[in-house]
Amino acid sequence: MGVEGCTKCIKYLLFVFNFIFWLAGGIILGVALWLRHDSQTTNILYLQLGDKQAPNTFYVGIYILIAVGAVMMFVGFLGCYGAIQESQCLLGTFFTCLVILFACEVAAGIWGFVNKDQIAKDVKQFYDQALQQALMGESDANNAKAVVKTFHETLDCCGSDVLTATFTPVWRDDLCRKDSLKSFFENTNCHKKIDELFSGKLYLIGIAAVVVAVIMIFEMILSMVLCCGIRNSSVY
Repeated sequence: MGVEGCTKCIKYLLFVFNFIFWLAGGIILGVALWLRHDSQTTNILYLQLGDKQAPNTFYVGIYILIAVGAVMMFVGFLGCYGAIQESQCLLGTFFTCLVILFACEVAAGIWGFVNKDQIAKDVKQFYDQALQQALMGESDANNAKAVVKTFHETLDCCGSDVLTATFTPVWRDDLCRKDSLKSFFENTNCHKKIDELFSGKLYLIGIAAVVVAVIMIFEMILSMVLCCGIRNSSVY
């Protein structure tokens, strides 16, 4: 026996929310893949200084985001099908998946909040080490120069602090832009550029996580109400 009245409205409302949830999963998956293959981050995070690889903490978060997007699409489809079929079993499975997904999102959010500054910090330390080797002519300096130049060309910057940012373009134009005079007056600190690069992307991820969390809460409430409505209609 099908549900009627208010419960029927909830059924279609849950279907609409699940369709939105499925679309949100697709969008998050697309954004995550874009962040994974973004030219700025890949150019920097694939660098290697001697036997030391550039920090990959950022990619850990991206892989989590890819997994979340894929699972969201599956759960959204499950919710849509369960709502249309008025299946308590499917809706119960859907609700369980939502709770697990919500818990994982909260855990990932806490991890991201704890590591949000560490990601940029690790990349800046990697850059500073390469810059020091390149300026001082230490062992493996050629590799260090290539790493530093990749940072400078990708982020359009030069130097790690006020002093080196001001004078490095003048006496080491092989590391920075060739136009030394322009670089002297218009140079941008690489530390600042690194902060801007990762903070902008993490801000985008944070907005997506908040929107998804709100949708998930609504869906959990609607699925519970619909299950109760289906159970009551089957009794009568």
